[in-house]
Amino acid sequence: MGSRKLSGQRVVVTGASSGIGRAMASQLVQGGNHVLALARREERLLELQSELAEADGSLLYLTGDVTSEEYRQSVSDWIEEHWNGVLDVLVNNAGVGSIRPFAESDEATLRKVMEVNFFAALGLIRLSLQHLRCSRSPVICNVASVLGHTAMPAKSEYCASKFAMHGFSDALRIELALEGIDVVLVSPSTTRSEFFASVISGASKQTKGMSADKVASHALKAIEKGKREVLLSWAGRCLVIADRFMPAMLSRLLLRWYRHRLISESED
Repeated sequence: MGSRKLSGQRVVVTGASSGIGRAMASQLVQGGNHVLALARREERLLELQSELAEADGSLLYLTGDVTSEEYRQSVSDWIEEHWNGVLDVLVNNAGVGSIRPFAESDEATLRKVMEVNFFAALGLIRLSLQHLRCSRSPVICNVASVLGHTAMPAKSEYCASKFAMHGFSDALRIELALEGIDVVLVSPSTTRSEFFASVISGASKQTKGMSADKVASHALKAIEKGKREVLLSWAGRCLVIADRFMPAMLSRLLLRWYRHRLISESED
């Protein structure tokens, strides 16, 4: 994987209206890049565009639902028309979660999580390959999670989507290496963002964890350095190591934690 300088690059960022996606789009534009921001909330994208009006780069946007095949095709058509078919960086960041036991969930929730977190990203990658092949230093950055390495109870559907993205990224990285297209996997731990306020069920706003700006900064450095993957917290790295080398012990600890959580919830 090769290093690159993120300046003057043409970048697509999904989930750019809040959290990590918004922070990445902002930092990219301030660094002199040209960003096409994708999200559903136009007012948020307009606000971001206004904030970055004096920046060295530029921000344009297309509003829509990334799970829509028609919307993804419109993104590809936009790149063809406005960037002469050239895309340097694709950031797949859009995501949604569900925090509750699998037995209490339903088919619609599972499909929504998988559509947003996995299938939409793959669909956009498939359409973007033709544009990335026209770049001198193309890269795909998939924002996954430490829960794509180590599973947690009450987050089974979210874990499934992130494990899928992890495995897919590892396979795709090898497939595209001969074409000179890098694939960077970014795996944050808990991030202070609106993600927890917008999960399908079971959570509220998160006040702990790494800031979205810091996650974005680490992600962009990983892209610049051409890293294979980055785990963005000490605790996350420890969790992955424990899962790799002491899986039985970690399972017992997680079971103890989960049992205590259920007892606490039943007493509230």
